[in-house]
Amino acid sequence: MRILRAATVSALVTALAAAASGCGGGTSPGRGGSNDSPTTLTYWASNQGPNVEADKKILGPEMKKFERQTGIKVKLEVIPWPDLLNRILAATTSGQGPDVLNIGNTWSASLQATGALLPWDKENFAAIGGRDRFAAPALAATGAAGKDPAAVPLYSLTYALYYNKRMFKDAGIGKPPATWGELVAAGKKVSKDGRWGLGAEGGQLANNVHQAFVLGKQRGADFFDAAGKPAFTSDGAVAAVEQYVDFMAKDKIIAPGNAEYGQNQSLRDFATGRTAMVLWQAAATTFAADGMKRSDWGVVPVPVPSGRPGAGRRTNSMLAGINVAVFKNTDNLDGARKFVKFLTGDAEQRLLNKAYGSIPPVKAAQRDPAFDRQDTRVLRETLTRSAAPLPQIPDEAQFETSVGTAIKDLFADAAAGHPVTTASVRARLAEAEQQMAK
Repeated sequence: MRILRAATVSALVTALAAAASGCGGGTSPGRGGSNDSPTTLTYWASNQGPNVEADKKILGPEMKKFERQTGIKVKLEVIPWPDLLNRILAATTSGQGPDVLNIGNTWSASLQATGALLPWDKENFAAIGGRDRFAAPALAATGAAGKDPAAVPLYSLTYALYYNKRMFKDAGIGKPPATWGELVAAGKKVSKDGRWGLGAEGGQLANNVHQAFVLGKQRGADFFDAAGKPAFTSDGAVAAVEQYVDFMAKDKIIAPGNAEYGQNQSLRDFATGRTAMVLWQAAATTFAADGMKRSDWGVVPVPVPSGRPGAGRRTNSMLAGINVAVFKNTDNLDGARKFVKFLTGDAEQRLLNKAYGSIPPVKAAQRDPAFDRQDTRVLRETLTRSAAPLPQIPDEAQFETSVGTAIKDLFADAAAGHPVTTASVRARLAEAEQQMAK
């Protein structure tokens, strides 16, 4: 999923449980897919660009193109990230929803568990050109292991480290950091006179989890054990969360005000020269919208403890991205599959991913030279070499909420000047474990 607009949902567990026992989505509750409305489709698209209107300008002509090719009219609705998961969950319980929709790939297993989405079995994959067209890493975030995917990859994303070239030069920093030690050292050189080394979205639950997940992976730690039970208080998980919060609490390279950020404020701070570095997914279009020239910033892989990302499978990003799904009881099953085939076709993949600065999950489209410029090359190589999917379990969405909130509270403690210790981190994560058990 794209973290800059990711949803946070209160009572998420209750909603998912209700959805799991509900009738599924689509336009007619309680029925399997049909072709009763063969000339129309409804498509819920996620907000990928700087704003909803930008998405409409990108996607509108493509909907017309599909209509000319197939005779099927697509009703497009672009939904902001803070609303998307709530809308999807409401559709799974009511049965009143779209035919085709975008989902954050981290939600795949959670939404799969509701039974509302069309499984992408061999027959359905064959209808869109085959499973082998898609890059294996992208397919790893489409649902629980051992089950047919709940969705098909549409846009692939990973994290990168963006840095302000002028701020680095003025601070005498000769090269961008490759390790966390180098990042902290660079951040301390910059953090003075109202400027800060690193930006963060401390109030953004999904972003918090993404960063902690990667730091945990770099320690050989997962947030769940082999049986799928929460292991939030393991030494590796605690150390990962503590390291992330310490960028503010101990290292003093994140501004205290970032504890309340949750709506892209860290990107605006970066674009306006108040922050020298930010960890983000495909940020080029957002920087441009905020008036920053491409020549003003550089991009490198997210740091690792030592060495280089990817060497020895060193994880330095969660596997982010957007999947496209079909509600199981759509009234235009054939049309929905044609539409997914259109969106994941080589030409459309090149066009849409160029527009959004993301990486095509379709292998043929990924080879386009447009994805070989510096920023997209870093994202593409991270996707291929060193990204890992978040746990593909039904409780994944609850994991993001509970652990993300724990980290948010720890950032609030740091901003208020309260000590953040190993014990306090472990206590917050123990509360998150208890929430998961309810």
